[in-house]
Order: sequence, then structure tokens, then C-alpha cells
Amino acid sequence: MDRSSSLSSEPSGNSHVSAPSPNYTSALVQDALRQLASVDLIELCNEARIEHCRATRDLSSCGRHVQHLLCTCGHASLCPECSQRCDTCPICRVPIVGEGSRARLRLYYQCIEAGLISREHDDRFQAKEGIGNRASLDIERLYLLFDVALRNNLASLICHYVTDVCLDENAVSSDPVLAFLLDEVVVKDWCKRSFAHLVRKMRIIYKGCVGAMQKDMPLMQNLITQLNGICMVIEAMVSSFDESVHAQVNDLHQLLEDTTKAKQHLEVMIWCTRHKFLEHVQPQYPDIATWELRVSERKAASAKRFWPQINLSTMSEANSRPSLFIEEALQNLELDDVSEEDILLSLEHERPEMAFYPRVDQSNQYPFTSVRAAADVLFLRGASDTVVAKQAIFLYYLIDRHWTRPDSLWRFLLDDFCAAFGVTSQALTECMVFYLLDDHSEQALEEAILLLPKIANPETHPKIAQVLLERRRPDAALTLLRCAGSDDLPASVEAATGMTSLEEAVNAIRVRIDYGLMTEAFIYQRAYCDKVKDSEVKLQQVELLVSEMCAFCLERGLADRMIELPWNLVEEKYLHKCLLDRASEKPESSCGSLLVVFYLQRYRYGEGYKVHTSLTSIEQEAIEKLGTDASSKIRKISQRRHDIVVRSLELLPESERHKVMSEHSPVGENHHFVKNDVPLVSHGGNLPNGSMGGGVLYA
Repeated sequence: MDRSSSLSSEPSGNSHVSAPSPNYTSALVQDALRQLASVDLIELCNEARIEHCRATRDLSSCGRHVQHLLCTCGHASLCPECSQRCDTCPICRVPIVGEGSRARLRLYYQCIEAGLISREHDDRFQAKEGIGNRASLDIERLYLLFDVALRNNLASLICHYVTDVCLDENAVSSDPVLAFLLDEVVVKDWCKRSFAHLVRKMRIIYKGCVGAMQKDMPLMQNLITQLNGICMVIEAMVSSFDESVHAQVNDLHQLLEDTTKAKQHLEVMIWCTRHKFLEHVQPQYPDIATWELRVSERKAASAKRFWPQINLSTMSEANSRPSLFIEEALQNLELDDVSEEDILLSLEHERPEMAFYPRVDQSNQYPFTSVRAAADVLFLRGASDTVVAKQAIFLYYLIDRHWTRPDSLWRFLLDDFCAAFGVTSQALTECMVFYLLDDHSEQALEEAILLLPKIANPETHPKIAQVLLERRRPDAALTLLRCAGSDDLPASVEAATGMTSLEEAVNAIRVRIDYGLMTEAFIYQRAYCDKVKDSEVKLQQVELLVSEMCAFCLERGLADRMIELPWNLVEEKYLHKCLLDRASEKPESSCGSLLVVFYLQRYRYGEGYKVHTSLTSIEQEAIEKLGTDASSKIRKISQRRHDIVVRSLELLPESERHKVMSEHSPVGENHHFVKNDVPLVSHGGNLPNGSMGGGVLYA
């Protein structure tokens, strides 16, 4: 429901007066709160409006402010004096009956009498108001009632006001002031106003010293409650709006994001304040420079670790480049370095003075310079829905800050943080594993391996197995995968189009190959690809996994075992390409000869002979470019492969042999079959030192 109005929703005068401190044990306070909680929401607007006495005195209206409701009809139409003189209500003409008190105090004034609203608001409306000023004052009074609800855990009342009144098509009025009070824009502006007020309070608290912040802990807890209430109201508005109203919904989403982020940051600041920002807990590093040096050493060690890289478009560059867990985590948070004026919660761009926390000037580089800087950078930047990741990074920071210190001096911090924010023991252990795997020492690696069974589950980070492979511990990686239940393909693999499941499959294959389980790796690859239903996607997955297996086996020197596996025609196409490409890049390697053996083992002599002739041409070109030592090695490899091919062709009948040689030899060659140590095929040019030329076979 969207009612347009030219009336401003900004209240006149000060936007907010400090909240009073009522005595909650008094009957006045309890009655006022009971009345507020049970009020008919459609009547809340009437309770907030300024009303004047409508009784006639000496041919003119009384005009006094009406602070009471008539008990008979509930209208705020008469002052206490006139209610004793008049017999009927001036609005509805219902007779006023009853002995003694014929009126009761209005809700707004009940809150003033109870101390829930400051008495400064009781005497400020004595002058005659114009219609524009009257609207601002009515809005201010409604806001004050909302404030009372917010401070007393009655935010649900405001939520119901949005859904039951503002969005009710029947809740309309010809009175422009009342119509505006019924509009949801009033509630949205109240949310902005209340949030701005809480922001100002938090800024004052954060500027104090640790001792002052500890004294303000009850106030900080109260601010958390109020921020939660504002979030509830905004969520109610977002869920009620039509998604077609993009401008309003986007505005509310941004306000909800800012409010949630402020609440998350305040929760962490409360925890830090309770522990005095760890001023009395000595870190393992003497200064920040030493800490930065250690992190730099970890990065350098990570960059030197072995990891095969293949040039496939389906694999992202980030997955093939070694990095620390903390680097990847911070990168995923997308913590942009921004200027002071734009940081976090500038409620309006034209009002930079509303910036949430002007002291935040830290970069997002790890390690953070202090505990307070860590809280600011993590919880004042990035999206609010990544709060779990932010908490994990903060735990990582605490672990890194104290790890070598005796447990009795700092482990209680981790336990208290987990209890305060609902972090599970498994998540804490996972943070420890991330830190230990980032540490390049062997002692840290062994400690991480001991913790792996405690965190193994289907959602275990796939990078853990990858790092264990980089650190040459395939046994630990395989144990992790099996404890996590990765021996069975996950159900999500049936789609097998997501990067996550593909990365897990690559890791599983690499682990098995490195551990010596070549056949098991092949079966896993075949089963993974068979799960894919889409034929085009399946071909892409086959190409990636077969190429990855081939590249990894070549790096590990296991290509001879790889070619013995029962590859099908689709798979062997990519195997052929990988081995032939490697032979072209490194003619002195055995990859080309192994490809020839691959075909000869399967009695496909023609294809083996074709590959042999292609390799001979490649080797001829390489010999002309390379030095003596490299050329000698290439000649030896070529000669051995030549002998194998010749003996294989001798197994064929003569007619089949001539057919193979005529089909696969280069165009223009003369073929002669001669027995008893006479060349089977002659060629116009010979390689140096008696080696065969391209396509020349010796018996």
C-alpha cells in the first residue's frame, strides 16, 4: 500500500531526546506498558494525534489540549473540565454517563506520567499550530510511542502496525494528517531516525577508553536489543512490500543491511570490551612487524609448494594458484578498502557526519594491527550475511595471535567466543586446522593431521586435501576423504555442473593417484562422469578429469601405469592429446613413446605407427634446434621406440603390414618390405649417427 503525501515525515525540533529511565517496578509504568501492548493498532494513530477540546464556551471553542479519553465512547474530544459540564460527546453525540471520573488519561500522556516519555514533550505543544507543523508534531508523538515499544521489547507491535494498518487498504482517511500517519513511509522514516540515534550513541561509546566502555556494557546490551527490534520491523516491511516497487524495497534492503551490520559489530565489541580488548593476554609475537614477517614467510612457503597447473578454461585461476586459507577467506568476504566518509553506515551520502565509525582506517590486509582493528575491519565491511565466515576469521586471528603460548593463558578466549556467538566445537577445530596448515612448519602439519578426523564431514573444505597433497601427505588426505564419506559420490554430482563438486572430484582423484591407488582413481573418474546426464556437460567433465589425471601422473612419473588403464574411446582422445602435447613440448621425455605403447598394447598397430611417424617428425625438428646432449637423448628414445614398432608390425600379415604403412606413412615415401636385416622402408634422409628418419623402420 503506497499513499502519496506532500507532508514531511521529519519531526520538528530535535530529532530525538534522550530516553528517560523509568521505574519499572511502579504501577504507572506497568499499566502504561500493558495499555501500549494491548492497544488497538488502528487507534494508535489517534492516540498519537494532538487533540483540542471541542466544547463551546461563550460561542467559541474551548481549544485546550485534550489529554484524556471519554470513558463512554473513547473519543479525545473534551478537556477534564468540559467533560464534567457536557452531557454528550461533541464528536459522536453519545451521552456521557458515569459517576466520578468520566475520562481516562490518553496513552501518550500515560507514558509521560510513567516516565517512559520525557516530560520535555509534555509542554512543547501549547501554542496554536498550523497544519504543516501540526503534522510534524503528530508524527513526532507517534515516533515517541514507537520508541517506547522498541525500548521495551515490543517491536512486534510496530511490525503488526505495518502489516495490519499501513498495508490495510481499508485503513484510509480524508484527513491528510491521519492519512499520512497510516502510511508505511512513516514507519520507514522512523526506522531511519531510530537507527541514526542508536548510531550516535554507539559512536560516543566507541570513542571512550576501555574502562568507560566497560561501564557502558548495560547500555551496549540495550542497544543490541533495539537494533534487533529495528531489524524485525524492516524485515516485516520488506516481506510485505510488492517486489515490483524496486526503489522502496532496495532502500529497505540497504537499511536492513546497515542495521544488521551495526548489530553484528556491536556484539563483537561487547565481547572485546568484556575481555578488555585482550590487553592483559600476551600474544606470541613481540610486535606487529614480527607477525607480518611470519605471515610473509607462510605466503612464500605456500608459493613454493608443488601443485600441477593445467590450462583448462573450466578451472579458475584461483584454484590452481597456491594461497593461504586466511587469504582465500578474506578474498571471499570482498572487504573493499574505502574512504572514511563512505565507510559502513553513511545513512545518507549528503550527510557524511552520520558515518558510523570515523576511526576505522585499517586496510583489510592480514594480520590486523590490533584486536579492535580486527573487529572493525571484519564486521564493519563486507556483507552482513557472511557473519559466520567473519567469526571464523576472527577465531583464526585469535589462534594465530596466541598459538605458541601455554593453553591456560589464552584457550579460554576461544571457548568464551564460541559460547557467545554459538560457534560449534567442530567449527573451532576447523579454524585451528586452517591455521596449522597455513603454518609451513612440520610440527604444525603433524598437529593438523591429528585434528583432521574431528572435522571430517561431507562439507569439509576441499582445499584441506589439496594442501595435504602440496605438503606431500597423500595418506592424510585420503584418510580425510574417507572419514568425510567421499568414497561414495555425492548426490549433487548427478548435476555435476557446479565448480564445488568438480573441485572435490579433482582432489579425490589426485589423492588416490598420489597414494598409489591408480585403479581406484580411474574408477572414481569414470563413475563421476557417468553421473552426468547432459551429454555436452559430460564431455567437458571427461576432458577436464582425464586431462587432470594425465597431467598429475606425468608430474608424479606414473604415466606408464596410467596407459594400462581401460580407457574408452572418448577418454583416450583426451589422453592422446595430453601425451602428444607433452611430447611436443618436451621431445626428450618418454610421453610420446608411451602413447605409441598405449596403442600397441591394444593391438592397434596402425594408430601406433601413425603416432610414431608424427613423433619422428617432431624429434627431427628438435634435434636440429637442440644441443648435442639433448639430441643424443632424443635419438636413444626414438631408436627404442622404433625397435618396438618394427617388432609389432612383424606380427601382422604382409598384406596388413603394407596397408598400415601405406595409410599412415607421409605422402611421397617409397615402401619396401625386406627381410633379414634389410630396411622395411627406405627414406630419402637419415638422422645423424645412423638414427632413422621420419617413417624409416629398420628390421
